[in-house]
Amino acid sequence: MDLDVSGRRGLPGLDYPERFLHTLADDLGQRFSGVFAPETIERYVLESYAALLRTSSVKAHLATRVARFATDRLTALAQAKGASPSDRPSVLFVCVQNAGRSQMAAAIAHERSGGRLQVRSAGSMPADELNPAVVASLHEIGLDLQDAFPKPLTDDVVRAADVVVTMGCGDACPIYPGKRYEDWQLDDPEHVSIDEVRRIRDEITEHVDGLLRSLEVAR
Repeated sequence: MDLDVSGRRGLPGLDYPERFLHTLADDLGQRFSGVFAPETIERYVLESYAALLRTSSVKAHLATRVARFATDRLTALAQAKGASPSDRPSVLFVCVQNAGRSQMAAAIAHERSGGRLQVRSAGSMPADELNPAVVASLHEIGLDLQDAFPKPLTDDVVRAADVVVTMGCGDACPIYPGKRYEDWQLDDPEHVSIDEVRRIRDEITEHVDGLLRSLEVAR
């Protein structure tokens, strides 16, 4: 779902953040040449770095995450502008921390659609890491969240979505005309037993299956 830019040119680590950000902006400038001005790309890189730096408690993976986050945001903006059309419906799942419900929904939707759905997730107040019980509950059904991480909700991913599904984040998500909005009433998996997390996971699966049928992308 996400492109890891660091795999192409070997981005320098965050021991030298200015060099890292400059190299990342150059890489993305090549990828989005003719779509965005260098100034736009540089701004997105800096904003993405600042946003993840605030919420990340473990810096070991920060460089890779910044590269993926900036890339996905620019991809979403290009789609919203019509510069990079997609033949797949796009769904954005939003909860508060992007550490539990929205991550489960995104992983389940991606798997059960067979990749025929473009899936993103975000949080109105993202946590620093995923809920370990959520990761474990998905591992039980063969889904791996190893590369997933909490991401802040940004305007670009909302604009790129055909469907926005909210889960307990209230009015944090901006409203755009012509988009489909759903609010799923789900319990928060934070600070509950693993059996409760499994119940929430299965409830999310039922919601996802209904969504996929409505979008005609169910396998």
